[in-house]
Amino acid sequence: MNEPQVLTFGCRLNAYESEVMRVHAAGAGLRDAIIVNTCAVTSEAERQARQAIRKARRSHPDSRIIVTGCGAQIDPQGYAAMPEVDHVLGNAEKMRAESFDALAAGAGTRILVDDIMAVRETAGHLLAGFGERARAFVQVQQGCDHRCTFCIIPYGRGPSRSVPMGAIVRQVQALAAAGTREVVLTGVDITAYGADLPGRPTLGQMARRLLAQVPALPRLRLSSLDPVEIDEDLWRLIGGNPRLMPHLHLSLQSGDDLVLKRMKRRHSRADAITVCRRARGLRPDIVFGADLIAGFPTESEAMFENSMRLVEECDLTYLHVFPYSARRGTPAARMPQVAGTLRTERAARLRAAGEAARQRFFASRIGREVRVLVETSSDGSASGHCEHFAPVRLDGPAAAGTLVAARISSADDSTLIGRLAA
Repeated sequence: MNEPQVLTFGCRLNAYESEVMRVHAAGAGLRDAIIVNTCAVTSEAERQARQAIRKARRSHPDSRIIVTGCGAQIDPQGYAAMPEVDHVLGNAEKMRAESFDALAAGAGTRILVDDIMAVRETAGHLLAGFGERARAFVQVQQGCDHRCTFCIIPYGRGPSRSVPMGAIVRQVQALAAAGTREVVLTGVDITAYGADLPGRPTLGQMARRLLAQVPALPRLRLSSLDPVEIDEDLWRLIGGNPRLMPHLHLSLQSGDDLVLKRMKRRHSRADAITVCRRARGLRPDIVFGADLIAGFPTESEAMFENSMRLVEECDLTYLHVFPYSARRGTPAARMPQVAGTLRTERAARLRAAGEAARQRFFASRIGREVRVLVETSSDGSASGHCEHFAPVRLDGPAAAGTLVAARISSADDSTLIGRLAA
């Protein structure tokens, strides 16, 4: 192995940052190295990362193993104590080219992790080829100022800080010029965008400017949104700009007010329902995804049933369900815990409700025409995603990176099936 290999765990932001590291490592001339970009959102994510580190050492006994990401930021000594690990980089340090210059020169220290809470700025990184050829992810924000009782991520990511609008526009202009048809704006808490910038621009203002200044970009998507932080400019875009895709992913976590209060969330059950109704009133075809936690400490069966009912009341289509995972150092870890078997069982019930909702949505698409962003093409067929982010398999050839019209003829368990429009 010569070129550095990057193993990524966790969120889309981590995937974006892995590509930044790949570029920095290649530019520095770093060779025979494995970079492990860890996640700390659950204990299972950390277990998988440690397992991958051990496997990497067995497979590549002579390579340098560099561990970074949220797990490394939160517990640098723990990862450095692993005999397989050569270097540990913090979340701020991993984004700096000079960190990889030092490693390539043999001057890198074993642990290079500074206080992430002292970081006050973040920069956009121009990645003309990141993501699939047709779709790219652009970081617009980093860190989080909230302190949800279950979440360790603010201690791995630091305070909320935003990429200036001009840098975002320049990156998206370059991506669109290179053939990218869809951009996804990503971050840790993107609805907090702009509070730290001069003039305090909002996410909606930034997205509006982005769409106005990059007319060559056909599609814009947003990653996870805090339901009570959607600003009025973003509401106007939802209702009035077809280039903003009709698919919103909401950070809901629970459908019970007492659980939400104990989570220290900023919205109520009624807020979640109101947001979904308002969005659907502005754009009747909009679909929603949501993050939900099953088995949060103190959650009773009645509280859990409120989350189950929220799937129907908000007409949620795509669910990301997590059984609660206690994170050492968080307030929720000190609360009375729900039995692990019950967490698993409730997560399975929520996932089943989500699968039923997704199948209802798939059935509603049959006979309708959609626009598909083609991502893969081979052997006379193609596949991609439609406006609502449902996967679509096409019955004929279409070039990757193109937007094509198709009529949905059927669906299987995971995919819509469409015929290319004449």
